[in-house]
Amino acid sequence: MKTYTLPHAGRTVSSVVLGLMRIPKMSNAEIATLVGTARDAGINVFDHADIYGGERHLCEKRFGEAVTLTAAEREAVVIQSKVGIRKGYFDFSKEHILATVDGSLAALKTDYLDLLLLHRPDTLVEPEEMAEAFEQLVAAGKVRHFGVSNHTPGQIELLKSAVKQPLVANQVQLSITHAPLIAQGIAANMAGLDQSISRDIGLLDYSRLKGMMLQAWSPFQKGFFDGIFLGDQAYPELNAAIDELAAKYGVTPTGIAVAWIVRHPANIQVVLGTTNPGRVKESAAGSDVQLTREEWYRLFRTAGHTLP
Repeated sequence: MKTYTLPHAGRTVSSVVLGLMRIPKMSNAEIATLVGTARDAGINVFDHADIYGGERHLCEKRFGEAVTLTAAEREAVVIQSKVGIRKGYFDFSKEHILATVDGSLAALKTDYLDLLLLHRPDTLVEPEEMAEAFEQLVAAGKVRHFGVSNHTPGQIELLKSAVKQPLVANQVQLSITHAPLIAQGIAANMAGLDQSISRDIGLLDYSRLKGMMLQAWSPFQKGFFDGIFLGDQAYPELNAAIDELAAKYGVTPTGIAVAWIVRHPANIQVVLGTTNPGRVKESAAGSDVQLTREEWYRLFRTAGHTLP
């Protein structure tokens, strides 16, 4: 398993993260098997959010019921959760952040979160108020590190104007076929080309310059929850290339999809959403594949992106 160092935290983290948003209907034994398979494969980061599961804290509760960790085991893993999405609106108020973290800790049956992410940008955020929440969480030992999700560089800088703690990560959507994060910079300043439009205001370069780890959600999705591109007849050249590389490196197409993301020098984590232990193993195996530049760009081109 390829690993990184979490910026500003000194923690060694796996390049593949197990996301747990789809576990509500699984049995405790199935959840324990899924998590155990991930740990055996070298995955030590587990991703949650208070809204996952259809009701607040449901997925966190199912995880807490199914997975028992000794003190040493708890220290060996990174449990992260997210806050800020409410029914019909976003909320970064101090009151909501503090109450949500308490709910997450109770559901997960843990004393602290290793990482708390702000889930979606709240345009009504008051950075000073949010900073007070962070200070209280740190002082109480409830959260060790903070980050964001789906935020632009400007939104992050606004938060940093008041927050004292480093913002160590940003979770954003990224796959071979949904890659504006990367594709825009490759075709910058090309009039009339949709790919040339900046949708994140330079987030990739900003993250590298500021020492923020990117986490890629929906790493196999064609677009915004449009289904997966693996095996999709709409991408014949891409899948042919993926199959060829999978055979070359002795992994599955899933592994190559993971390898494409972790090949980038920005040290991007891949957040899985699968409940299939076999898919977890395939993804972990892909993290060790080092694609060549030519292979990486071949996948980029056959996914439909322009290489000027």
